[in-house]
Amino acid sequence: MNVKTSAKVKTLGDAASGAIEKYFSKTIAREAEVIKDKDAEELHQMRVGLRRLRSAVTGFAPVLDLPKEASEAKIGKVGRILGTLRDLDVMLESLQKCYYPNLPIDEQEVLDEALSSLLKQRRRALKAVRAVLEQKNYQSLKKSIENWLSKPQFRAIEQLPIAEVLPDLLLPQVSEFFLHPAWLLGTEYEEGKVKVGDDLNESAVEKKLAAEGTILHDLRKQAKRVRYLMNLFGDFYGPSYEGYVEDVKAVQECLGDIQDSEVLGGFLTDFVDRDLKKELPKLAGLLAQNRYTAWGKWQVLQAKYLSPETRQGCREALIHPAVDDAAKVEASQQL
Repeated sequence: MNVKTSAKVKTLGDAASGAIEKYFSKTIAREAEVIKDKDAEELHQMRVGLRRLRSAVTGFAPVLDLPKEASEAKIGKVGRILGTLRDLDVMLESLQKCYYPNLPIDEQEVLDEALSSLLKQRRRALKAVRAVLEQKNYQSLKKSIENWLSKPQFRAIEQLPIAEVLPDLLLPQVSEFFLHPAWLLGTEYEEGKVKVGDDLNESAVEKKLAAEGTILHDLRKQAKRVRYLMNLFGDFYGPSYEGYVEDVKAVQECLGDIQDSEVLGGFLTDFVDRDLKKELPKLAGLLAQNRYTAWGKWQVLQAKYLSPETRQGCREALIHPAVDDAAKVEASQQL
């Protein structure tokens, strides 16, 4: 951790304006390349930039006095349009690189037609992205943020020391994450304690995901919000905090693998308009296998974060910013 850097940021207002400037700059830096559509990574990075900008606006909401044109909702709307195109890119890459080479010829022929359909959808999605980036509403959003950054406006708590308020900013979102009902999916109670069921085979997992998979997808979205919020404050904490951030990222990724596989399976089922296991048995088996692998990774994290000790350890890390120690050292050196 760079203690010197974190020690320089003394107020909540400093941290808020710094985060918004950082992620806004990263977002608009990708805009021209996204419109050119030469590299899918540019779209991915712009989408990430928008997500982090949105997280900054949400995370610092108690101190920010932003114009309506720069609201979290307006940032989110642009992000969702970019997200549609990004999701298609992920599906195309997954089918082409991960699944296609491992399929028999007859299934590859069906997949060729599905890929052609996805490419048509992608062209429509790209058109929508280019349109939104040229629209008046998006230009107004950018201009309002630029104007705000030139003269930031805050609420009364702007001058509060950052070390004093970090736990208040983080704990509500982390608590909501911990209280999500998806943590109890596939568990049972034994002697007053929650036990993760680790004896489900692939077929049982498929049935559980079919019945209750949406709850995991909702936790994935919550994990994403918490991860981006926690990333805002990485400079103010030590290694233990970073470990919890990595865990949240791992939750997001393994649940994302499950969701991506289900979305891909849903698209293919609609495309062939019949039972996927009968039409594309090898591919259906690979999709199920990947979901089962991701489920196993999820269960490891599930067991870890159902532990009261892990949750309490996370709370303890949140309420003790390392920047507080840095500020004390700096103050003592000035005596």
